[in-house]
Amino acid sequence: MTFTALMVLFLVLVVATASLALYRKFVTMREDDYVHIAEGEEKLIPQQLEVAQKIAALDRWGEILTVVTAAYGLVIGALYLYQRFQAY
Repeated sequence: MTFTALMVLFLVLVVATASLALYRKFVTMREDDYVHIAEGEEKLIPQQLEVAQKIAALDRWGEILTVVTAAYGLVIGALYLYQRFQAY
């Protein structure tokens, strides 16, 4: 596998991570920060729970994807440095 192919895969991971972060931003724009406990507001609680669960899932995937992207970037950097070291 060529170094260019490794870089393309890294860029795909970076774009996926950024896209997930942007999608999370759009989901949190709909989030209601107030706790609704008054009468007549019971219908808002399931909506809040749904958005909170979606954000929790996005956060979990975001953390995983960020760690994978960072680790892959470090491996590519190490491979590049090793390749340059071998060229001497």
